[in-house]
Amino acid sequence: QVQLVESGGGLVQAGGSLRLSCAASERTFSYYGMGWFRQAPGKDREFVAAIAWSGDSTYYTDSVKGRFTISRDNAKYTVYLQMNSLKPEDTAVYYCAVHKGYGAITIAARYGVWGQGTQVTVSS
Repeated sequence: QVQLVESGGGLVQAGGSLRLSCAASERTFSYYGMGWFRQAPGKDREFVAAIAWSGDSTYYTDSVKGRFTISRDNAKYTVYLQMNSLKPEDTAVYYCAVHKGYGAITIAARYGVWGQGTQVTVSS
């Protein structure tokens, strides 16, 4: 089973940028859509962004449109989340996940493999 490892989180001031990476352990990653979710303390895990296996289609939750960009490099088995103009409300643990191949791409239950998460903290 593919394993995922996120990196790139950290502490940044409001208005700053971070780039998250999610590295997969095997090339089957290339055949699946990928998503980023986040979970803030005391809140449910929420959808952030997703990308089709080919990279041709991307999806974003409204609150990050125009600020975040999801991309992937199938040759490196890696998906990225470029986060610009960060806000304190973006503070959360960010997770990447592999889509099962069916069902809504914005629903966490449609994802079968998850990384361990990386903390993003945005100070005001």
